Amino acid sequence: MRRRITAALLAAAVATLSACGSAPVTVSSDALTGLGRETIHVGIAYDSAGRGDKSFNDMAGTGLDRAKKELLIEATETTTKSEDDEGRAAALRDLVKAGSNPVIAVGFLYAGAVGTVAKENPGTLFAIIDDDSVQAKNVVSLLFSEEQGSYLVGVAAGLATKRNRVGFIGGVDVPLIRKFGAGFAAGVHSVDPDIRVGARYLSKPPDFSGFGSPDKGKAAAAALLADGADVVYSAAGGSGQGAMQAVAAAGDAWAIGVDSDQYLSADGAVKERILTSMLKRVDNSVFQEIQAFIKGDRSGGAKRYDLKVDGLGYSTSNPALKPYEAKLEKARYRILSGAVKVPTS
Repeated sequence: MRRRITAALLAAAVATLSACGSAPVTVSSDALTGLGRETIHVGIAYDSAGRGDKSFNDMAGTGLDRAKKELLIEATETTTKSEDDEGRAAALRDLVKAGSNPVIAVGFLYAGAVGTVAKENPGTLFAIIDDDSVQAKNVVSLLFSEEQGSYLVGVAAGLATKRNRVGFIGGVDVPLIRKFGAGFAAGVHSVDPDIRVGARYLSKPPDFSGFGSPDKGKAAAAALLADGADVVYSAAGGSGQGAMQAVAAAGDAWAIGVDSDQYLSADGAVKERILTSMLKRVDNSVFQEIQAFIKGDRSGGAKRYDLKVDGLGYSTSNPALKPYEAKLEKARYRILSGAVKVPTS
């Protein structure tokens, strides 16, 4: 009974802090000790690229790091050791055995494993990013409107191109990544419908190597550049690093990053050729799901992250983007107002 009461008090305290504004919610260790709350232990399973990809996984890790600092949780992190449902299920089971609750799976490739392990552990809440195929009371889907953010960087590409040719690189040819491509093309064509948009996908299921093969990204970007493109947007996880290297080597072209602000993490020669990045705020989704768990939200279902909740955006770190920002903001408000409905295919 005492544990229930103290947990309720903590949830009320966190809720009150959240209601006071957009400032980060921080609960001191003294406060937790006084309330007698047992420590929340979060487990997170990354996809095969793991932390260090300067993209999708790193954004999830950033959200976890913030939760450790501000919500005083403990965490166990793992990366699947084999690219199949059995290997991913083993990673999730290890997190459950370590006492993790909730358990967060980073990426749609975990869907089969989450479905299996969640059924085995009905008392554990599982969250999966980018998938809503698992329907269970203890599984929550964290979904994004990637097409909206891709539309905005498509506008940037349309404004920046001098050859009226741009390119898109998708890591794997699946509906999720096609959403990125569709939004990007729509944004480009909102500037000028005559701009040519070339597209290349690095692999097709069951081959998912396109998310972690910089050499494939580099070759695809080189081919798009040879075809006349002078702006290349990559939605390809770790493979995007290779694409950006090819763009930088060309010297007179722009790269557009994805997920994180890749201008901030790239090496000097590459950095200056990254015009902007489509920000997919996986960090926000991870942090907010952990925060919701602490507040007492342990139910399954789906949560959508779009422009309205700061789930998507674009980076402005490179001063070269400055001339286009007013038009990008105009495009953003048109989406928010409903004047523009961005296609997903």
